[in-house]
This record gives sequence, structure tokens and C-alpha cells, in this order.
Amino acid sequence: MKLLAVADRESEALWDYYTPDKLQGVDLILSCGDLSPEYLEFLVTMASCPLLYVRGNHDGRYDRRPPSGCIDVDGRVYEHKGLRVFGLGGSMRYREGKDMYTEQEMKREIRRARGQITASRGFDILLTHSPARGWGDMEDLPHRGFSCFNDLLERYHPMYMIHGHVHSEYGHFVREREHDSGTQIINAFGRTEIEISEENLPMRHMTRSALFDLYLRLTQRKFED
Repeated sequence: MKLLAVADRESEALWDYYTPDKLQGVDLILSCGDLSPEYLEFLVTMASCPLLYVRGNHDGRYDRRPPSGCIDVDGRVYEHKGLRVFGLGGSMRYREGKDMYTEQEMKREIRRARGQITASRGFDILLTHSPARGWGDMEDLPHRGFSCFNDLLERYHPMYMIHGHVHSEYGHFVREREHDSGTQIINAFGRTEIEISEENLPMRHMTRSALFDLYLRLTQRKFED
């Protein structure tokens, strides 16, 4: 499965200088936030595959105009061909406003989703805007990561955590890191591609729960309609 992850800055190569080959073979697009709704709509139209997104701390415009045809996975588990994606948007709270959280508020968001996570027996990708504390974040409050993300990685051991928020020009940008839990952490700033081989691809409906599989199908149909 070929994934395209995007975050924070619209790629000129994918938008201003787009050619069909640049999205050829992409099975799923993951947006980590702080991108214009027009850009996400363009990508989902050209790629003809699902686009899942979480909001960044500068995505208040989504209140007025959410990206059409794209799927908001903030606070929920979404399954695509057996691949389970759990989304948590926003950044550390550094001023008043939406899409920002204290550490305790983010823990509360995770608790709200605990039932879905348990029913799906975990998740394969943690999709966030902010990094985990100590893993690609910075010391200033606006770019500090969440410690509770580390707890999630240690408990569920997903294959990937994909985030944005820390830009390449900030001085210590690293595209990929391996977390102590074994999770591969990827900073999706701009754009990056991820290939998941067939042998590592989870089976469809790996929850082994007919009831939860039905719930997933009904939930996804609701958000896709």
C-alpha cells in the first residue's frame, strides 16, 4: 500500500506543477494539518483515493469551509483496507483559541476515544499534527509535543506515527525517527511517501469482531456520504 503524507506547507510539485504521475499508485492520503482546504480537495480529486485528515492549530478556516470529499479522523479510528488510522489534531495550547490543548486536555481527548481503540484492538497509524514530547518537538511551548502521545505508542505499538507542525527550516528537522516502542515516527512536513509491503499490511477487519466491523462500515459510510 502506498501512502502520501502531507503537512504544513502545500507542495508546489503536487499543486502548481502537478502531473498525473506524481499521484500514481497512491492508495491513501494522510494530512497532518495546517493545509488549505482547496489543496486537500485538489489532492483527493486527482488521486481518486480517500484522504484522511486531522486539524492543525491554524485550521480554524475548516469551521467555515471544511475540505470537501475528505474525511476528518480527529478522535476516532478509521479503517482503510484493514489499515487502522487513529487521528488526534491540534497543538499544545499557547494562547486562547481552537485546536490547541493542554497536556490534560489531550489526555481527555484520548480517553474519549478509548472505546473505539479498544474495540478495534489498537491502531496501525497514529496521525497527529503535533509530535510526541522528546521526539522531534521543540522546547518553546507552541512547538512542544505531547507526553501522552508517548504513552499511546508504548501501549499500542503502531507501525507509524505521522505528524507535522515542526517545519524543516526550524533547524533540527529529521524526517524519520524510531521511537523506543519500535514505532517509526515520520514528520510529514511538505510531503513524503510511505510504502507498506503486503506482508506488513494488516488484514481487512483484523478486529475479528463482526459487530465492530459493522460499526466501522456504518460510521465510514456516514462520513463519506
